[in-house]
Amino acid sequence: MYPNNKILDNFEGSHLLENTVDNHIHCCPHINDRSVHVFEAVRHANACKMKAIGLMDNFSNSSGYAALVNKELNSINLEVFGGLIMEPYAGGVSVEAVKAALKYNYGDNLNTRFVSMPTHHTRFTARAENRSEDYIELCSYIPETGELPDPLPEILELIAEHDVVLNTGHLSGEEAVRLIESAKLRGINRILVPSAHYEPEIVKEISNQNCYAEFSFFCISKATEVGLTHIDEEKHKAQPVKIEKMKELIKSAGINNTILSSDCGVSILPIPVEGFAKFLLTIKKQGFSEKEIKIMSSINPSILFKIKDCDSNK
Repeated sequence: MYPNNKILDNFEGSHLLENTVDNHIHCCPHINDRSVHVFEAVRHANACKMKAIGLMDNFSNSSGYAALVNKELNSINLEVFGGLIMEPYAGGVSVEAVKAALKYNYGDNLNTRFVSMPTHHTRFTARAENRSEDYIELCSYIPETGELPDPLPEILELIAEHDVVLNTGHLSGEEAVRLIESAKLRGINRILVPSAHYEPEIVKEISNQNCYAEFSFFCISKATEVGLTHIDEEKHKAQPVKIEKMKELIKSAGINNTILSSDCGVSILPIPVEGFAKFLLTIKKQGFSEKEIKIMSSINPSILFKIKDCDSNK
């Protein structure tokens, strides 16, 4: 861990970080060890001349942490934003929790940029983690037919009204597509879909719906080999993704509909800036150009999360 007052030395791939946006960093307080805390993650990103970072938290609305950082470190040239993952510990899939999240700031709403479906409390992920049937039964899912279950329709209306990003969380690919269709009908046009565990045809459909497919370093990292505590005392391994499969999925989504992120913060992985740089280098070695990497790590997330000084006409 780097001291707060230390500017990072150059490390492999650090040049790729300039003007990037890492929308997926887990540096908020947690029930297990983090590699950095919020202020360290912010200082590291600023030292690497990144444009913005997004804070993710399974236990609370991270907009509050973002608001605090932006107030306290207002001299840095970095945007910090947060949002709500609708896990039970953060209020669950709840209209009241979403309403609070959208206003949870110091007098403005600029720090709240997304509302996400649950991550570990979805039936898709719970089955992958071999949870009990009782646990799975209580998890979120999108029905194969019919209307969305309450209170999702009202939550989607709130997301549309406030024009924040809908993150589909860890639903199955088929569920994500059905949710996207319902969201589009309600006027939601900014949608992010974590897609590393989907098949190419699903990712193509996500792209055809003009949504962004997200691919993260965590999914190809050594963290998938270790049982980790994510939301409770149980330890579970994440399903690993081979880099060759991720390359195929990125090509299925298309460069202009892909967002790359680190999903770092867990203590066994490099600190977020190093993990993100390593990921971008790994993607580059798969035959993607630095221009394409810039689109996927800077331009696309800047558009999606409304980061200032976006350098694209899309």
